[in-house]
Amino acid sequence: MPGIVVIGAQWGDEGKGRIVDFLASRADMVVRYQGGNNAGHTVEVDDKRYKLHLIPSGILHSGKVCIIGNGMVIDPVALVEEIRYLESYGIEVRSRLKISDRAHLIMPYHKLLDEVIEEHKGELQLGTTRRGIGPAYVDKAERMGIRVCDLLEPEYFEEKVEQNLRIKNEIIQKVYGKKGVNKEEIIDLYLKAGEEIREMVCDTTSIIYEFSKSDKKILYEGAQGTLLDVDLGTYPYVTSSHPVAGGVCIGAGVGPTFIDKVVGVVKAYTTRVGKGPFPTEIFDATGDFIREKGYEYGTTTGRPRRCGWLDIVMLRYAVKVNGLSYIAITKLDTLGGINKVKICVGYRYKGKILTDFPASLNVLAECEPVYEELPGWEEGVSRIKKIEELPDNLIKYVERIEELTGVKAAFISIGPGREQGFEITDLF
Repeated sequence: MPGIVVIGAQWGDEGKGRIVDFLASRADMVVRYQGGNNAGHTVEVDDKRYKLHLIPSGILHSGKVCIIGNGMVIDPVALVEEIRYLESYGIEVRSRLKISDRAHLIMPYHKLLDEVIEEHKGELQLGTTRRGIGPAYVDKAERMGIRVCDLLEPEYFEEKVEQNLRIKNEIIQKVYGKKGVNKEEIIDLYLKAGEEIREMVCDTTSIIYEFSKSDKKILYEGAQGTLLDVDLGTYPYVTSSHPVAGGVCIGAGVGPTFIDKVVGVVKAYTTRVGKGPFPTEIFDATGDFIREKGYEYGTTTGRPRRCGWLDIVMLRYAVKVNGLSYIAITKLDTLGGINKVKICVGYRYKGKILTDFPASLNVLAECEPVYEELPGWEEGVSRIKKIEELPDNLIKYVERIEELTGVKAAFISIGPGREQGFEITDLF
């Protein structure tokens, strides 16, 4: 029962979609297990750039079953738009996409609350995508969420919406002074979306189980990254779900015995969106060079990403909490043309050297990176077709990452295209 998990080992945006797309060619099923349309996975195929938010990246391979798992929160209107977007490119979606009947819905009042709460915080804003992800997970934990199965029962759905709006509109109006949400608009819009996805809704846990027992190859696709995990990330600057490997079992409804390998996707440098301490952040022209060359702008929000050198303290933490079997290193081409590249191997804090990632953001904010400096490599590596033709300094950079993390690289990427990467270990 080959089950491989692909997770982000940093603050997200590592290139997971590109790695999943590569591995999906040999998988039978691809499963998303957490998050919502705050995720943005970009995949390039034949000079076309596809931007995915809810649907697994495996959908770009014909014949692959794709699962939206129970651990996700779904905006059904956004999902229908994404289905139609893919169909406009001639991609068959409806016969292959399966949506968990246990997944929770993002409602219009979740999105409004996300916006007004962020505005209310002023300088203390977390920098959410304002797509209602956090408030939807709050309702799930508070046991007042609405699930996909409820959407398919119109009378019950309407009753649940009415009950929730009595509470939500009072909060929106009396606490934040904003206009509430109209029930009729929700009912009409969501029931139409529900009918469009009805044939794709099912008990996805049973499908995953049967595939696993039949020795099918299953790929689990994480969203966001390890340091955005609500328990293990840089709290409170995190997402509201569990992007770490442990989140797979709950978010997909499978037992841990069904997981064979965990692959951590590592960008060749570090990026972060929004607020929070970032020890290796680069504030000079090199940071700007990396941002522009790597096109470091959010797939979902378009926001520019903060850029910094590779952080091994962070990566070693990701190795531990995910139990990484391998790493996949992306965007090595972006660093081409930089004379000297740096790797952070420790933090200097109050005269001491830290090699473990701290829980306290106050401590992290005062940490100074301790760097190793390595010779860079030339530009143009994205055109290289054979791994043996890669520059020596690039290979040494990869080998040093392996040494410092204690984990071997199974794949290295020198560009966004399917042909711009090299598999070192056959993961399946």
